[in-house]
Amino acid sequence: MFPKKLIDGFRAFQEKRFINEHERYKLLAEKGQHPEIMVIGCVDSRVSPEVIFDAAPGELLVARNVANIVPPYEPHGDTQHGTSAALEFGVQALGVKHIVVLGHAHCGGIRAFADEQEPLSPGDFIGRWMSQIAPAAESLGDKERHDRDEYLRKLEFASVELSLKNLMTFPWVKSHVEQGELELHGAFFGVASGRLLVRDPKSGVFEPIDGTFQSRLPSAP
Repeated sequence: MFPKKLIDGFRAFQEKRFINEHERYKLLAEKGQHPEIMVIGCVDSRVSPEVIFDAAPGELLVARNVANIVPPYEPHGDTQHGTSAALEFGVQALGVKHIVVLGHAHCGGIRAFADEQEPLSPGDFIGRWMSQIAPAAESLGDKERHDRDEYLRKLEFASVELSLKNLMTFPWVKSHVEQGELELHGAFFGVASGRLLVRDPKSGVFEPIDGTFQSRLPSAP
């Protein structure tokens, strides 16, 4: 049976948001989508880009996978990368002007990699997918030298950095960036605190965005 939660949610959507934004939806159907921002986010149910950025329909192009990973450019590999296809569509077809890699605190995929957890199935799809962040882990050195929570947090940030580097291995991403037609950004959302940290492109430091409400939020991620 189709989940009652979804049926109730859809009815609420029809009665409220769809009615209020019907003209927007109609225009999007007629003219197509033209988002300027693409977000690579995690499948984690607590980290919805549309909710975090209070986005209206048609404003964000969102691709989500386990641990918000951007794989390196592999045009001749046998492995199919849904994220790579989404990037190609966003950059080449829609001409997005910004790509945001949105990491987050308490990421289960990062924890599974760090703890070397046992596969959940014979296919070990999560393990094989998360193996792509090995270079990020290597950049942190021996994990035994770190407090576990500190290591996990550093790895969450390092994986965002790695994804930003991997983005530049896509020729058409690199070309658009060099021509000033596309900007790449790193960001990090604190699930418990509601804080958003944005990566400074010059220093590489993740800093909280400005805002009166932001300053009143708890410091815990």
